[in-house]
Amino acid sequence: MRSAVLKRTIDVAVSAGALVVAALPMGVIALAIRRSMGRPVLFRQERPGLDGRPFELVKFRTMRDGDGPDGARLTPLGRLLRATSLDELPELWNVLRGDLTLVGPRPLLPRYLDRYSPTQARRHEVRPGLTGLAQVHGRNATTWDERLALDVTYVDTWTNGGDLRILARTAWQVLRREGISAEGHATMPEFLGSTAPTTTP
Repeated sequence: MRSAVLKRTIDVAVSAGALVVAALPMGVIALAIRRSMGRPVLFRQERPGLDGRPFELVKFRTMRDGDGPDGARLTPLGRLLRATSLDELPELWNVLRGDLTLVGPRPLLPRYLDRYSPTQARRHEVRPGLTGLAQVHGRNATTWDERLALDVTYVDTWTNGGDLRILARTAWQVLRREGISAEGHATMPEFLGSTAPTTTP
């Protein structure tokens, strides 16, 4: 069933319940980050949401401050948090607020907005998500063109039943720790624009 009201109801119920259940482990993670890296414990960054409107994404901090590539600044604790996706637990607050949804295209960087083709830009027709179709089809091990094409496919085909299947597949993928990063990168290389021919709908 393709119901935006039901989707939002599920988002609120699941994120509120998950925040209660995760309160203790989130406290432990926060203390571990504070001890190993100091303040701040949380990483905050502006990301484009629905219709490209900006919001503040909140995650656990995984990298030390300073210059250098992300991979060099990623701490051992941060690497573990990313491998298990525990760094994303604070994003449940974004879901509760309505910035994110449980399932949708992952929010990327604002500087990418003018690099999308018209078709790729359609990923912003829905709220971004904690996980999405691209995350269960290779996650960060895919190419940018493949990932963005999957995002647009999700926009055109999402259903609440499909969202539940994506959530189940995401849990399995996290347990297997697949597709955490592209080869040679902490996550993905920078998106510089499409390398494939594109068409407008």
